[in-house]
Amino acid sequence: MAARSPLRILCIHGYRQNGVSFREKTGALRKLLKKQVELVYMTAPLPVPPACSAAQETENGPGPGSGSGGEEDPRGWWFSDIQARSFSAQQQCQGSLGLDDSVRAVREAVKDLGPFDGILGFSQGAALVAMLCSLQEQNVEPDFSFRFAILVAGFRSACEEHQTFYKASLQIPSLHVFGLQDRVIPDNMSRELLPTFQDPQVLTHPGGHFVPAASAHRQTYQDFLKRFQ
Repeated sequence: MAARSPLRILCIHGYRQNGVSFREKTGALRKLLKKQVELVYMTAPLPVPPACSAAQETENGPGPGSGSGGEEDPRGWWFSDIQARSFSAQQQCQGSLGLDDSVRAVREAVKDLGPFDGILGFSQGAALVAMLCSLQEQNVEPDFSFRFAILVAGFRSACEEHQTFYKASLQIPSLHVFGLQDRVIPDNMSRELLPTFQDPQVLTHPGGHFVPAASAHRQTYQDFLKRFQ
């Protein structure tokens, strides 16, 4: 019997990361799932200004595979503080800056690097993934055809203009992964995102702000992914 082709997954990094650094940090996940998936990485279009890089909460916290490479080019998917060009997941705001640029960048990545079976996001990237899934199901992004989504340390955006993304229950199959000791995106914030999805699957781990990839997590990932192979 011919071997199945691996599922191609577009990977969306966290705030103040980039495609290179996120690839380094998810090395353990690639190894864990190497027979099942091909992870493809892109970089956000918005450079994070140096002045706020040090002050902002980091999404590069300690954890398995947290190498140091790539942070010389910190990027983001949108800014919650338009004046300072900075981001905090807890910041209440009316409007944001840069989201349209990021949706356009994902659209180009899908055209240039796709097709993709699924999409995976971490932290701010996971929050973006929920928005992209909403756009896909509203049929306003014809280039998007993701069959599943994996959201690690995801959350609902606190920006008022983003609340339209959460009005309809999303039908796309989703796996939500979060750490019970996460200090950047506390697990209650990740749980608040679950009702946005119709049938969310959940994987919790006892650690902090990182993508878990221990052998104990393999079965949950594999059981979720094999539905699409």
